[in-house]
Amino acid sequence: MAVRSPPSRSSITRERPNTGYWRLAALPNRSPRLAVPASKPAMPKLLALSRQVRGQAGCVLEDLSAGRLKAEAGNLLEVMVAEAQLRHYLPLVDQVVAQTQARIFEGETRYEGKILSLFEAHSAIIRKGKPDKPNEFGRLVRLDEVENGIISGYVIGVGNPADQQQWVPALEHHQVVFGRVPYLAAADRGFWSSQNEKAAQDLGIKRVVLPATGRLSAKRSEHQKQRWFRHGMGWRAGCEPRISTLKHQFGMKRARYKGEAGFERYVGWCIIVQDLVAIARNGRKVKCRSG
Repeated sequence: MAVRSPPSRSSITRERPNTGYWRLAALPNRSPRLAVPASKPAMPKLLALSRQVRGQAGCVLEDLSAGRLKAEAGNLLEVMVAEAQLRHYLPLVDQVVAQTQARIFEGETRYEGKILSLFEAHSAIIRKGKPDKPNEFGRLVRLDEVENGIISGYVIGVGNPADQQQWVPALEHHQVVFGRVPYLAAADRGFWSSQNEKAAQDLGIKRVVLPATGRLSAKRSEHQKQRWFRHGMGWRAGCEPRISTLKHQFGMKRARYKGEAGFERYVGWCIIVQDLVAIARNGRKVKCRSG
């Protein structure tokens, strides 16, 4: 920061880029599936270094607040930005140090309010059960698609919500947007439950396509073999290309904007652009049978 400090306080800050590099290099490069205790020898030194740097930054912030550090006239805006960044990141650093201490030395894997990234603190752990990617990091987005490839609604989930919890809110959102429930509603097996199926029927949806999980009874198997049910399954399968298109053609695979607000804005713009392209490709106004 471009500040002028008194001589008595000038020794509180030290640059430690090389020290931090060598502390990180000392950590073993091991598979995450292997035991964590192998990183214990270097971790105390890295934590101690983190606490020292955090303490120095805290001292700078205290001096700024107390007026012991004076900003130069030409650099006032730069100093204000740096002060705001310190106030934002210091609590996050404290949280990361605490959760690292609990994870490495106390074996506590379920830490309340765990932070995965200092720069994207809103990121969550997503577990989908994939063999090659047991854990992914980011946010889950629920997409509501109607005919002609138009996404009529979306929700950015908090944490790692179950698909079953998203079914009824999606139907209610559709009812609010279009003024009525859809004639047919379909989703994959992750959304199925007897309560969800009954809730959709209670709302007045004529055809509910939710394939059941597990071993099917003879009655359930016969129900899912009906022509309209199989047709609805094909409609649901068409949502997968839409997700792939959003990821690879419209850049939704990785958000480029920073922070939670930037993430939400980026997702919104991706969906808006996709809908505009879908409307342009359709070429003419078609009545949407789903709503």
